[in-house]
Amino acid sequence: MHPEFVSAREACAILDIAPATLYAYVSRGLLESRPGPDHRSRVYSRQDLQRLARRKRAGRGAAGGAAQSLDRGLPVLETRISLIQPDGPYYRGRSAVTAVRDGATLEDAARLLWDCGAEDPFAAPPAERWPARVAAIARDAALPPLERAMAAIPLLALDVRHSFNSATSVRREIAALLLRQNAALLVAERPSPHPIHALLARCWKSRDAAFADLVRAALVLCADHELNVSAFAARVVASTGAHLHATACSGLAALSGPRHGGATARAYALIEDALPSPSPSALVASRWRRGDDLPGFRHALYPDGDPRAAELLRMLREARGRNRTMRRIDGLVRCAEDISGQRPNIDFTLAAICHVHALPATPALVLFAAGRLAGWLAHALEQQADGRLIRPRARYEGDRPERTGGRKSHPRPDSAAAVD
Repeated sequence: MHPEFVSAREACAILDIAPATLYAYVSRGLLESRPGPDHRSRVYSRQDLQRLARRKRAGRGAAGGAAQSLDRGLPVLETRISLIQPDGPYYRGRSAVTAVRDGATLEDAARLLWDCGAEDPFAAPPAERWPARVAAIARDAALPPLERAMAAIPLLALDVRHSFNSATSVRREIAALLLRQNAALLVAERPSPHPIHALLARCWKSRDAAFADLVRAALVLCADHELNVSAFAARVVASTGAHLHATACSGLAALSGPRHGGATARAYALIEDALPSPSPSALVASRWRRGDDLPGFRHALYPDGDPRAAELLRMLREARGRNRTMRRIDGLVRCAEDISGQRPNIDFTLAAICHVHALPATPALVLFAAGRLAGWLAHALEQQADGRLIRPRARYEGDRPERTGGRKSHPRPDSAAAVD
């Protein structure tokens, strides 16, 4: 047995639970299981078990609850922005999947997430020329997309009045301009008054209406996902009173990590390995037996499958179902579920869109970053309106200071030190 996985009996012993509870943890996505050595039994992730055990030891008090909250545990903040349900995310009570089917754009999703009501912060078209201090960075296609955006956005802030001290309607207008500018920066283009999905689609595959519609759907489904890592980073920065541009950069920085936005690149690589393989099933089975993960599969908050991924795959099949690459991707999805019980998540689907349309991996990350900024800005606006600083406490687990019988004396500073 792989050392990272243990039997059901050992798993129950680690958690001090009955088998029925163990199976319930698996069904809720809290615990990963795989086929055992004999292919009849199941084995369980030691890492997941240890995390759950720590949660149990933390107890039910206030400190214990806070400790559990940092890894998909108890809620830590109140929000009116989004809610995660088994059938997908809801933006202020409205299904994101239904919005996609109704033809919503990213701008529509942003207006909803920002609680704009009858106001339209996108009414004023953006200037289609970059400021001189930004132009060289903004149009440098050799720079990676996130780095290009993170370098330019702080400079753009210099020409915008401080968003925290502005009226709500003004802050929304700043957010709308920033959403457009970020999308343009991610593809090294000028800001455009046209819908963001049209700008992106034109850069990658012009004159393909079905592809543009797929980009629209992906942006809407990526727009927000409750208190994910990047949204939390944006809220923390916003709570200090920082400019909306600073919160955007904090979200982009969090997204740059391999365990967040970088997941699209790993999913792209898995598909790239599987497509030319004579047996994708054997490839998946080999990875699974070694204890490797399947990038782009499984989502802890959607144990029955990620509805965002299901919707995008449905649209992809409708548009390109006869495409050879699409058929092989569908085969990979089927064999991954047969072998692991895991279904694709949004990262896999963004990567699949790129493969089916013969694009590199980068557009998958760009779609994620361009769409998710709408959610980061929603969280920043909500946090600014709340007016409270986010400052959690840490529970110290290191070495304790040495205790002596008497009080420790400190030399009095000399005059020069006192001046410093």
